[in-house]
Amino acid sequence: MTGTLSSVRSDHEEAASGHHQTRWVPPTGSTTITLLRHGASEGYVPGAPFPLIDGHGDPALAPDGHAQAALAGARLAAEHRSGRTISALYVTTLTRTHQTAAPLAAELGLEPVVVADLREVFLGDWEGGMFREKAAQGHPAAVEAIEGGEWGAVPGAETTAELSERVMRSLVELAERHRDERIVCVVHGGVIAAAMSTVLGGRAALFLGADNCSISTLVRVGDRWRMRSFNDTAHLDGGMGA
Repeated sequence: MTGTLSSVRSDHEEAASGHHQTRWVPPTGSTTITLLRHGASEGYVPGAPFPLIDGHGDPALAPDGHAQAALAGARLAAEHRSGRTISALYVTTLTRTHQTAAPLAAELGLEPVVVADLREVFLGDWEGGMFREKAAQGHPAAVEAIEGGEWGAVPGAETTAELSERVMRSLVELAERHRDERIVCVVHGGVIAAAMSTVLGGRAALFLGADNCSISTLVRVGDRWRMRSFNDTAHLDGGMGA
């Protein structure tokens, strides 16, 4: 009889304490992909195009970009040490992602791996920095690309659908390779917009403008995606210690 009353009392006390909210934990078998946009790159001077890699403009980081990369690297390294382990670090073919990844790679002792299909959208006739000039001038094709979300409006450029297809193919491959792990991919603004718009079913234009060295996070669970964050800049805004 005593045992029965004790059991009832324990059940009652547990119910009285309530069912508390807890932090979300990635499900077993999932992959957490942190998308880190590269730091601010060098300015474009009309008539002096950036060097090209495989047809893509390849500016280096500006001094501000290096400072941003250091702050992002410090934040992610601190998260790694606190238990949010980073298993792998990926970059694109373009110099600005390598330079942005360098502080984090040094902190964690990871060798960045290149994934070519995560490179920035190909801007066709306006590669090498000219797109920035056309956007500043309000050229209709640039407006359509930025506000309408269709990169194919730019002469000779990759379409938004083509960009999204290669980006998501690469992210799915990485998710399959790193189940039950967290990885960091240092990528580009157009790539982040393509990934977010595909996962959330919105227009790519809604996600353009992620800040340099901002953090966005996706989780792949089975054959589905979840968005956990977008354009997190706490480490740049003084909200977190470096």
